[in-house]
Amino acid sequence: MFKRLSVLILCLLMVLNLAACSSPAPTANEPTTASSSSAADTTAADTPAVANFHIGIVTGTVSQSEDELRGAEAMIAKYGDANEGGMIKHVTYPDNFMQEAETTISTIVGLADDPDMKVIVVNQAVPGTSAAFAQIREMNPDIILLANSPQEDTAMIEAAADLAIDPDNINRGYLMILAAKKMGAKTFVHISFPRHMSIELLSLRKNIMEEACKDLGLEFVSETAPDPMSDVGVPGAQQFILEKMPAWVEKYGKDTAFFCTNDAQTEPLLKRVAELGAIFVEPDLPSPIMGYPGAFGIDLKEQAGDWPAILAKVEETVIAKGGSGRMGTWAYSYGYTATEALAEFGKNVVEGTMKLDSFDDVMAAFNTYTPGAEWNGSYYVDRVSGEEKTNHIMVYQDTYVFGLGYLGNSKEVVPEKYKTIK
Repeated sequence: MFKRLSVLILCLLMVLNLAACSSPAPTANEPTTASSSSAADTTAADTPAVANFHIGIVTGTVSQSEDELRGAEAMIAKYGDANEGGMIKHVTYPDNFMQEAETTISTIVGLADDPDMKVIVVNQAVPGTSAAFAQIREMNPDIILLANSPQEDTAMIEAAADLAIDPDNINRGYLMILAAKKMGAKTFVHISFPRHMSIELLSLRKNIMEEACKDLGLEFVSETAPDPMSDVGVPGAQQFILEKMPAWVEKYGKDTAFFCTNDAQTEPLLKRVAELGAIFVEPDLPSPIMGYPGAFGIDLKEQAGDWPAILAKVEETVIAKGGSGRMGTWAYSYGYTATEALAEFGKNVVEGTMKLDSFDDVMAAFNTYTPGAEWNGSYYVDRVSGEEKTNHIMVYQDTYVFGLGYLGNSKEVVPEKYKTIK
């Protein structure tokens, strides 16, 4: 026992001696050397703050949903990549999501494997989102599930998601026709395909558009185009629009507003509208970068993320191409903004600064990312039961016409009759 104690004392003395011989740490009154200060600064700069929780964002790829994807990149730039200690984890579903449903579902569900995941945003919420959300509920019921532009039955997504957001295709069904009339249109051509027309809100919007045309004195025409998810793919669907537009403009006249329900077909439609002198009110999911850059060869690298600058550059080009007063959009991308707004909303709900069931908080999240633009919105009302769905919000932004400015549609009162059309 005595020997063991002696050994311990001897070891302690050696340790104290080594500590005394080492360089002492600088005190509060002793400045550090330049090298040690530089090293400390470098370490602090290179080490990002570790997020307390993660937000998953699911979008399509650049070819199908560029705006939504760029919005996710903007949130990564703001809050950091989860793989590097930040908050945002971004994944994409397949372009051919209809044929790769299992991959789409597993991509969304995979985010819930992260124990720090608190919010999942799917934009656009393509078929399979409801099934994925149901699986996530079983794995972790505390994850907040947010869906934008759902492409499934409204009852399904409302049951699966904490909150669903849609561009207000009820009010827009009337407001786009009103905008077309303000822009001088005498005919409105609606271009779509069966898959999109099986989506309740898109089919309902078409019915409202047709009724609005009767009331506002425009001729309504329905044309069918190939589905980009079919065998012809995106290139074939785009080529169809390029080839058909000259005949359509000749048939219906230049004072015709053309509208398509598919993002991929927007670019060739815009190209031909400008060349042929027709009218284009706004894209299905409006944005100054939805179709316009590709149609007119506009380089927006220097303006990336600066929406007022993007709008100004696109407007300059559109006017130069003869589209002044004949072509429009929203000043801020809906898809891009929805990614940002829903991620921000989810973050604030987790942190306790917003409430999941607050309409005003949702609108505030959208307004955060669109200074200068006006939004309007309402809860979705089920057409069968008449019940107002408080976890399904419809939003819209005022239409901006190149060469004219805002049309003032966000202030227009939509007649009640259009809110009961089925």
